[in-house]
Amino acid sequence: MFISQQLRKTNIAEYILYMWQIEDIIRAYGCDLTLIRKDYISRFDLTEEQREEMIDWYGNIIRMIREEGLTHGGHIQINNIVVQQISELHAQLMQSPKFPFYNAEYYKVLPFIVELRSRGNKDISEIETCLNALYGVMMLRLQHKEVTVATENAVKEITTFLGMLSDYYKKDKEEGIKELMNDEI
Repeated sequence: MFISQQLRKTNIAEYILYMWQIEDIIRAYGCDLTLIRKDYISRFDLTEEQREEMIDWYGNIIRMIREEGLTHGGHIQINNIVVQQISELHAQLMQSPKFPFYNAEYYKVLPFIVELRSRGNKDISEIETCLNALYGVMMLRLQHKEVTVATENAVKEITTFLGMLSDYYKKDKEEGIKELMNDEI
């Protein structure tokens, strides 16, 4: 919970990946808050107040997962909305001539996106495709499975691209870059 609050402010792509991991952790515990409290939250060095906040936070996510019928997979709506927001920002950045470095980075990543989409879900946004790639590699690493050099190279480029997008998202939230984009369009 505390990590998610910090990531939401500093790096929206990392926030999404973290939240997807939280969804998977909750599912691994069978969406059982008692088990999560006993076997997971108890590991953290927290004050009693922080522990109660964290228990409430996990409880709310569990409730959303259950209400949205996602106990076996998928992402809760609040996470999907964030992905949609950054996908919309991506589209706006691409349409504006004021962000040539972002455009250049996108075109460096585009071949990887095309390849990933040809193997996976073509109905999701390019940004979600990139996030899925990073999440998949993160899971492979956690399982101590091999990641090929080609995949490492793709992940490096995708990480740079999503880092730029996250920086623009943060800047937009703090300063409002959308007005800058609208001046040209």
